[in-house]
Amino acid sequence: MKSTFIALGASVVLFFCAKSHAALADDIALLQQSWAKVNYELKDDAQEKAFKALIKDSQKVVTSYPDDAESHIWHGIIQSSYAGAKGGLGALGLAKQAKVEFEQAIAIDREALSGSALTSLGTLYSQVPGWPIGFGDDSKARELFEQSLAINPYGLDINYFYAQFLYDEREYSTALLHLQRAQAAPKRPGRENADLYRQAEVTELLALVEKKLKRKK
Repeated sequence: MKSTFIALGASVVLFFCAKSHAALADDIALLQQSWAKVNYELKDDAQEKAFKALIKDSQKVVTSYPDDAESHIWHGIIQSSYAGAKGGLGALGLAKQAKVEFEQAIAIDREALSGSALTSLGTLYSQVPGWPIGFGDDSKARELFEQSLAINPYGLDINYFYAQFLYDEREYSTALLHLQRAQAAPKRPGRENADLYRQAEVTELLALVEKKLKRKK
């Protein structure tokens, strides 16, 4: 009888864990879809207003799932995207908040969402001003990008953002390699709009890289 109760209890725990994971997946999918629209399709005041609302939504997901890396990753992505749209020193606070979220996600599960926290944190380190204004650090950015590549070598986002970093570092030949990988990256189910816009960014950066390489010949 005791073993029956133990088995029943384990089944109940597994059921609720599966249900919780499914609910988290639904919440993350909604954040992903909303982010793609706000980040790519809205501009100026409309975009800022939408980002503010979306940050509140992602905070609710973090509150509901504080021990899941995915919730911290998407809260950080939305904060950092808003920082990028906002620009200037006023965006630094948002960037610092996003950094904390990515670091928490890495502490929980560095491989979650194919290493997205590593990619996103590397992007922050590469784009935020360095000391004494901010925490930017190109060496740290490279380290994080390479860690993410080890997890997801042919992913769209990691290859695009690493190529962007390499372009800024004037490493054009290596940037070209990663842009080619980004172009060939597998499509992500449910993220068709994000993939479409990201591939447009890949094409735009590729043109700049090819122009630089032609000048070197």
